[in-house]
Amino acid sequence: MKLFFLALLSTILSTGNNSCSRNTISEIKKDTAISPPVQTTRTDGLQNAYFASGCFWCVEAIYESLKGVKEVVSGYSGGHIKNPTYRQVGYGKSGHTETVEVQYDPNIISFQDLVTVYYASQDPTTYGQAPDFGTAYRSVIFHQNESEKQIIEAAKEKTQKEYRNKKVVTEIMSFQKFWEAEAYHQDYEKRNPNHPYILRISIPRLNKFKAKHPELLKS
Repeated sequence: MKLFFLALLSTILSTGNNSCSRNTISEIKKDTAISPPVQTTRTDGLQNAYFASGCFWCVEAIYESLKGVKEVVSGYSGGHIKNPTYRQVGYGKSGHTETVEVQYDPNIISFQDLVTVYYASQDPTTYGQAPDFGTAYRSVIFHQNESEKQIIEAAKEKTQKEYRNKKVVTEIMSFQKFWEAEAYHQDYEKRNPNHPYILRISIPRLNKFKAKHPELLKS
């Protein structure tokens, strides 16, 4: 799990450049903030989409690299309790998975493109993304209407054919609520470029995706 991985990296890589890692562990211990549910109704021409595929620090950075994406918010969805905290989600106490809310301009990038990015930026046959596995990091796409559901199902079927002998375990769920994560999780990769997890996990994952779909990236 990421909580364990962060603690382990803090111990192994205890140098002057990993103060962010030590601060993060301290913040997690104090993690009691209550986050309000984020609503999906918009009046600015943008639309929201919700994806989960491992650590939300990684997923947030991937979607923020796309043209037509105005903002990405890290949070939690798919579980059974209100006001979940990072610790509750990370330890599997809430049923939620780390999720991102992608706020995008449908005139520039389509929901279909966002789903394509989703599958191109992970291994959808694993219950999480290395080194993070379990309920909190499982692969989920949330749909808000029948059109989105059909797009997601078609993409999953196509992806399954590509993987052949491995089962795609991505869950397709009806969107209910999105709970915004604690403030220190937002734009985490941008604000903590020297964090050991960011250097070893997030940036390589982002660069791997960029190499697959350069045509979708912001100029």
